[in-house]
Amino acid sequence: MNFHDVRFPPSLSFGALGGPQRRTDVVTLANGFEERNTPWAHSRRVYDAGLGMRSIDDVQALTAFFEARYGQMYGFRWKDWADFKSCRSSEGVAFEDQMLGVGDGLRNDYQLVKTYRSGGHSYARPVTKPVKGTVRVGIAQDELQEGVDYEVDTSTGMIRFAHAPDPDMPVSAGYEFDVPVRFDTDRILVSVASFQAGQVPNVPVIEVRI
Repeated sequence: MNFHDVRFPPSLSFGALGGPQRRTDVVTLANGFEERNTPWAHSRRVYDAGLGMRSIDDVQALTAFFEARYGQMYGFRWKDWADFKSCRSSEGVAFEDQMLGVGDGLRNDYQLVKTYRSGGHSYARPVTKPVKGTVRVGIAQDELQEGVDYEVDTSTGMIRFAHAPDPDMPVSAGYEFDVPVRFDTDRILVSVASFQAGQVPNVPVIEVRI
C-alpha cells in the first residue's frame, strides 16, 4: 500500500474536527418497520486538517506535508487527540489496558486491539499503527520486556512473542497509537491575511484500511 510512515504534525492536528464514521443501510418497509444492515465491520475515522487563522509558518508546514504526500497518493499517520491511548487520555498507559486474547501454547502472534464498551455491547477496533516506544505487553500479572520476550511491528500493530503464551494465560497490552489516513482531496486553498498570518479552511482527511 502507498503509505509514508510519518506523522502529521501534532501541533497542527490539535483542535481538528473528526471522529468515527459508520455506514448503515436502512430500508423502510411498507408497514413502517425498518430493516438495518451494515457492510462495514469496522468504523472509519474522518477528520478536517484545515487551519483557522494561524501563522504563515504553520500554513507552510501544512502545505509542505501535503505536497510531500502528493495529495491523496500516500497515506500517513494522524494523532487523534480525542482517542490516542489504550486507556483514558488522563491516565498513563499500562500493560493491563486491553485484552488481546488467551494463550493456547501454539500461537505467537497477537493483533493490538482497543475495545469500546457501552452497556452489554462492545466493539473491538484493530490498532495497526502503535507509537514506537509506548507499547507495554503482559501475560497474566507479569509485564514482559520488549526485544527479549516479544517484538512489536509498528507498521501493522502485530505483537510477536519469542515463545507462545501458555494455554489459558491472558495476553494484554497498553499503548499509544496513530490512525492511518490520507488526504481526501487533491487540492488545498490557502488564504493569506497578512505577512504574519494565513488560513487553510478545509482539508479533509480520511482513514485508510491496513
